[in-house]
Amino acid sequence: MSTAMRAGASEASEAPWRRDPAGARRVALTVAILVLLWPLLVWCEFRPWELLDERSLRATGRFAAQFLTPRVDLEFLTMLAADTWRTVAMATVGLALAWVIAVPLALLATARLSVSALTGRMAGGSGLLRGAVRLVLIVLRSVPELVWALMLVRVIGLGPGAGVLAIALSYGGMLGKVYAEILESADAAPTQALLRGGAGRLQALLFGTLPGCADELVSYTVYRWECAIRSSVVLGFVGAGGLGQQLDNATKMFAGSEVATILLIFIALVALADRVSAWLRPAREAGQGVDRGARGARAPIVDVDASRPVPMRPPARWSVRVLLLGLLALLVASVLTLPLRWGELLGWDALAQMGRFLGEFFPPQLSPAFLSRIGQGALETLAMSAMGSGLAAVAGLAIALLASRPPGPVRWLSRWLLNALRSVPELVWASILLVAAGLGPMPGTLALALHTTGVLGRLMAEALENAPPQTAQALRWAGASRWQVFAFATLPQAAPQLLSYTLYRWENNIRAATVLGVVGAGGLGQMLSLHLSLFQMRETGTVVLAMLALVMVVDACSYAARRKLNR
Repeated sequence: MSTAMRAGASEASEAPWRRDPAGARRVALTVAILVLLWPLLVWCEFRPWELLDERSLRATGRFAAQFLTPRVDLEFLTMLAADTWRTVAMATVGLALAWVIAVPLALLATARLSVSALTGRMAGGSGLLRGAVRLVLIVLRSVPELVWALMLVRVIGLGPGAGVLAIALSYGGMLGKVYAEILESADAAPTQALLRGGAGRLQALLFGTLPGCADELVSYTVYRWECAIRSSVVLGFVGAGGLGQQLDNATKMFAGSEVATILLIFIALVALADRVSAWLRPAREAGQGVDRGARGARAPIVDVDASRPVPMRPPARWSVRVLLLGLLALLVASVLTLPLRWGELLGWDALAQMGRFLGEFFPPQLSPAFLSRIGQGALETLAMSAMGSGLAAVAGLAIALLASRPPGPVRWLSRWLLNALRSVPELVWASILLVAAGLGPMPGTLALALHTTGVLGRLMAEALENAPPQTAQALRWAGASRWQVFAFATLPQAAPQLLSYTLYRWENNIRAATVLGVVGAGGLGQMLSLHLSLFQMRETGTVVLAMLALVMVVDACSYAARRKLNR
């Protein structure tokens, strides 16, 4: 190559660095992030050097030494097998009850099935009813299932009943909201034709709306069953039984060998549920749920382990039927074997007792001193969620670069690491990190970062792999280095999607951060657990209202930012 050609190639490779039109904006954004970072570090008490303290290292060393030798004796494994079944059964029965709650509420919230919608003028009474139903769905899904379980344990006592009802209430809100938006976004022509012909709402639903969106409804329901299994483990931390309760006991006793065995069983259980869920979902959405929370817009669900859809061969119809029958048999077996007292759970006495319990929350405690403490707890919760999401975005992108490499050991190991990180819920990570970091919001922040790194890393790897290759190839031909290609071609093209994923995870992390305090990780969750244990119900009501307000505000801000990014 001649000297002139080499000089031209060198100049072309350096041009992106010398002529960066977005350079000033990037510098301003970096400065703004650094300015915001300091108060976040203070509020979440982020002092990682404390992990290197002699006492922390000694406790961590003892725990880790046991952790490397899992307990595998027959008696312990037999007990874990029974708890594993109870965990799956609790998730299955809870989701079945959530479906019973969600279906009628979704039908009431769907304007398309209303005859008055044909004229474009909604009746005042029906419009108010739909608004009230949608508000109920928002409240149900905004309160984390662990918070529901904390309150239900006070009403119906310890055991799987509180866990089943907690999943039913929280997931009922999720399913109902998504069902309604799936039905709203379906093809309107068949439904309107039936309504104009004199058909009733039920006929219009069964023969007009459902045929076009049945696969999507089944897909989301099966996906939520997979998520419910994760949730049922977390509910064991407040006395609902199952693997979570065993894990909580083992962690408090610093029994690292038992913790290791329980975590391995849980990761295997989650992986199995993930495979069954992916197999049952329609081929066009394999590996991906559809979130209608973005007001009808198709967007991948990223709150657990979604990925971009990949072309795959659809499973045989007979095998899908066999698996669906298997899930039905699982539901029947769960109902028969789970020690539930249905009369105490769903009877009028239980409803009246729950009403009296909730009535004790009012009027909420609104004294200035207590509201000041609420504000501090809310800032801790917000800082934990933001800091955990930010750390996870950085770590997830770093691992995603390895996970998006060509097939080989590096790609396989990085993807295995991401799967392991996301399989363990945030509350489980927090309970383990408390051994080294002690009480406070820092272990909660690190727990959110670890779990979210697994989620975001997988999503980011898929986004980087699916970025259009033309710009990157042009820079390579111009002589740009590998990192220049990534910085000026791949990353800018994938950035809107990466930011959207991170913002969506922040929405989910604010919910998770509100409950991490149950194990002593600070924030509003710690205040909730304290006041409930002291039977200070007015203070508990104020904390729950603060949780709802914080979750809704962050949801609205994140949704607005994601909508702007996706324009």
